[in-house]
Amino acid sequence: MERVRDRALARFGRVDAWVNNAGRGITRPSIESLSDADIEVMIRDNTLSVLYGMQAILPHYKARGSGVVANVSSMLSRMPAAVVRSAYSASKAAMNSLTETLRFELARDYPGIRVVLMIPGIVATEFGKNAIGGGADSRSLPGGQTVEEVARKLADGLFEGPLDLYTRPEGFETVMKHLHGLAGVKH
Repeated sequence: MERVRDRALARFGRVDAWVNNAGRGITRPSIESLSDADIEVMIRDNTLSVLYGMQAILPHYKARGSGVVANVSSMLSRMPAAVVRSAYSASKAAMNSLTETLRFELARDYPGIRVVLMIPGIVATEFGKNAIGGGADSRSLPGGQTVEEVARKLADGLFEGPLDLYTRPEGFETVMKHLHGLAGVKH
């Protein structure tokens, strides 16, 4: 991450927006079937890589007093709609927490540094096919967004608008319905 930052600074003189887009899936039939190694890989690839990216760019942004950090998450981090993706969902939820904590950490002393959390739904890529343990090709799932559509939403939301950026307007409402539905679940 530091090499990427240093190359960008050498070429452009500054970085205005830093996007951490790490995503590796895993398919396991249940939480019971997850191994320590499964969790370690998901945290390494989906959480720590984003943490390292934030840590790499922050000194530059703090020195300037401005910049945008954008971390790409998943709707599965907010609602466990795919049981087979439990470890992936958990690793993205951990990344969400780091993102929100960074916002809180910077708010008082560095208000010019914007921290965006992008929350896409299904993106039509080979993500599912490339998941550890395999899975459905995300391009064949209903409601998938094109990579270009998701990239446009992110580009449009980097410098203004909500800090939690859902790529579909109904995304936030879906999450809220899910959370309210859980309120009535008996344990």
